[in-house]
Amino acid sequence: MITDTDKVFKALADPSRRRLLDLLHGDNGQTLGELCAHLQMTRQAATKHLLLLEDANLVVIVWRGREKLHYLNPAPISEIFDRWVGKYERQRRQALLDLKKALEEKEDG
Repeated sequence: MITDTDKVFKALADPSRRRLLDLLHGDNGQTLGELCAHLQMTRQAATKHLLLLEDANLVVIVWRGREKLHYLNPAPISEIFDRWVGKYERQRRQALLDLKKALEEKEDG
């Protein structure tokens, strides 16, 4: 069974999809044409990548009249960070705080 997290990792595994996310991060709410202007791929290829990003909930679509706008949804990336990176960051920050406290106590003592 493929989980939502599996979909996010699969989507992030491809450099073209990461490039699309970078483009949306820099200028959110772009049309397919606007995104393709910065890519060296066909509209069909970009559409396939965007569909996979949508399926992973990394891109959200909003219709404005006849325009289909693509927006970055950072929530799934944040969830991965919290699960896979954040817990290690907390340990490192705590180690630095402990070291700082020990050095300050040594100076005072």
